[in-house]
Amino acid sequence: MATSPTRRLRLGLFVQPAGQHVSGWRLTEQAGDPTDIDWLITIARKAEAGKFDLFFVGDALATSVYRLPSTMARLEPLTLLAALAVNTRRIGLAATASTTFSDPFTLARSFSSLDHISRGRAAWNVVTSFSTDVARNFSRSDMPDHATRYARAREFLEVTAKLWNGWQAGAVQPDKATGAYFVDEKIQPVNHRGEHFQVQGPLNITRSPQVRPVIIEAGSSADGQKLAAETAEVIFTAAATLEEAQAFYRAQKDQVIAAGRDPDQVVIMPGVMPIVGRTRDEAEALWKQLNSLVDIDNGLRQLSLRFDRDLSQYPLDGPVPEVPPGEGNQSRVKLLMEMAKRDNLTLRELAAVAAGSRGHRVIVGTAEEIADDFELWLNEGGADGFNIMPAIMTEQLDLFVERVIPELRRRGRFRDEYEFATLRENLGLTPLA
Repeated sequence: MATSPTRRLRLGLFVQPAGQHVSGWRLTEQAGDPTDIDWLITIARKAEAGKFDLFFVGDALATSVYRLPSTMARLEPLTLLAALAVNTRRIGLAATASTTFSDPFTLARSFSSLDHISRGRAAWNVVTSFSTDVARNFSRSDMPDHATRYARAREFLEVTAKLWNGWQAGAVQPDKATGAYFVDEKIQPVNHRGEHFQVQGPLNITRSPQVRPVIIEAGSSADGQKLAAETAEVIFTAAATLEEAQAFYRAQKDQVIAAGRDPDQVVIMPGVMPIVGRTRDEAEALWKQLNSLVDIDNGLRQLSLRFDRDLSQYPLDGPVPEVPPGEGNQSRVKLLMEMAKRDNLTLRELAAVAAGSRGHRVIVGTAEEIADDFELWLNEGGADGFNIMPAIMTEQLDLFVERVIPELRRRGRFRDEYEFATLRENLGLTPLA
């Protein structure tokens, strides 16, 4: 797709209060409690000072075998973002919520509430969940299969869209003379009857500033890409090389066009962990120190969970075993397998990388080198922006805001100020009528 030399990056902050690198919390001098709202407000305000588009909160509905601060103890995302909404003014607020273990009416109401509270800054990261541990927390012995989860997600999005659209503009017109508060014909029931849901509606909350939250999706499997092409406005992904990113970018945008949508109305943002140094030597030393602290047994457990197979039976210093796709996180397994083959990694090496970077790309260098990389991916059709994953919180976030963002601004690649009040508009997306 054609690119403009003045096109600007979109930047999200993927927040892990203890740092995105598995060892990050061991190197910080500012370690904050992941359930301390004051600490999270501090992080959000730092991101807003840097003019990030998004403050993004990932989530899972089970404690994991990783035994990390960020996976064992976390605030529920919508509750957290409601608190952050009244302590920030312009940054977008994105929460992860599962279509497999949620209800459309409740979730539509919650996100509409967040959009009201934030005055138009809400976003929903749509996930289907993949862990059997999650299923067991919801009175199920196992997960639905991959196809069923995505069929439910598609219908879930259909129902929530109907609920949000049920309140038309001008539905609230209080008239003291007549006693009428609402215009009834501008409030429509849903009356949805489908395979997975039967919902009457209408939603019991008024039309929100954005009408509905910005829809984010992250699945890179065939089903995930198809659903994103039809429904997503922002797509999170993981790509280890520019060539991989370009292939995904082209394929996803082509699917958006095939779905009858404008590809410029879908923002693709790969995750990236920038290791920022004042010099390259400083950055490389930090990356080496972070990886020296990785618990390989923990990394192996992470890989086993992703691959849906116990990998401890294989030699750590042997090749990564060929693993057929399972019902879990297919896209991330594919990326890790391709990384292992391309870089000739042993199982030990892949476990360290997967634990350290959570399967995302790492850039080690100065602000200028990181800006060069970002510009290259933007110019060459690999990304519309990036989801930034600071390894150490808040030191690496601080360096990114203090050094990388000014360098991007100097090149005309990032905003000086927020241009609009709503998240959708700040992302360059067309407001909903």
